[in-house]
Amino acid sequence: MRFFCDRGFVAVGIDNDMRRAFFGDGSSTRWNRDRLLEEYPDRYVHYDLDVRDREATGRVFEKYGRDIELVIHAAAQPSHDWAARDPHTDFSVNATGTLVMLEHARQHCPDAVFIFCSTNKVYGDNPNRLPLVEHPLRWEVEEDHRFFGGIDETMSVDQCKHSLFGASKLAADVLVQEYGRYFGMKSAVFRGGCLTGPNHAGAELHGFLSYLVRCAVTHTPYSVFGYKGKQVRDNIHSHDLVNAFDHFFQAPRVGEVYNIGGGRFSNCSMLEAIALCDELTGSPLQWRYDESNRIGDHVWWISDNQKFQDHFPGWKLTFSVRDIVSQILAQDSSRWTR
Repeated sequence: MRFFCDRGFVAVGIDNDMRRAFFGDGSSTRWNRDRLLEEYPDRYVHYDLDVRDREATGRVFEKYGRDIELVIHAAAQPSHDWAARDPHTDFSVNATGTLVMLEHARQHCPDAVFIFCSTNKVYGDNPNRLPLVEHPLRWEVEEDHRFFGGIDETMSVDQCKHSLFGASKLAADVLVQEYGRYFGMKSAVFRGGCLTGPNHAGAELHGFLSYLVRCAVTHTPYSVFGYKGKQVRDNIHSHDLVNAFDHFFQAPRVGEVYNIGGGRFSNCSMLEAIALCDELTGSPLQWRYDESNRIGDHVWWISDNQKFQDHFPGWKLTFSVRDIVSQILAQDSSRWTR
């Protein structure tokens, strides 16, 4: 929101803080909403609505109509474990909520650009079939493997275990593609890895890097699940991701799909992330290891951003994992400890 408000746009937010219902009070996003309303009283408008509410959200789209130039749909239930406990809510938020947003956009602002925040979990556990090599602190693929630079959009989404969360996001992912191809909407699917930054309300079940730093600052024990703690994730700062959205907005295409993440520029294993937190905070994190990995979880994921960079050569990553952790510490520590 801040990115586009700073560029002179009026940003309209639809969010009912359901993240708090998913993950508890510590994951509430109210603080960020309140800060936006304070900093941009003339440029940020907030609607406390559920994206599944067709009538209420429809009134918002009807109010602004063809003045809407860009829709960024980021509302989601984002956890493997939570989805298994309540699959109806998970699917209704991730899939039905996306359908509601797409249809409102088609009816009220068909020329607007529609961007959907998908996930690398649409590939299920297919990445775990890669020939991984164990190193002291991480799993890796060999340098001569086609995916060493990152996994691209050619990886299959079929014949694998997705988790129910991955399945509901895949349904939404395909819907966004189809609204582009069938109706000619300027739509794009961004299949992200770990999206993070100082505005991330990380929780144990979602947002590992933000939550890890929070545990380090507040001396809260942290749990590592499976894969010897050597599982690898790329991490993309929210600014770099929204900057990618802006590039697509300036020169949109129809029904595109992009893998997007920190790539080789910004990635870490759990053990490496813990060591970095220990270094930057000056005190060791309290953590334990649980041998059971989460169902459908990836052992190794690094995104190949090449397709997006080929389409938009002016875009580049600017925040490394070290940069991200340092910024989270600088901006969030006082909020967590007061």
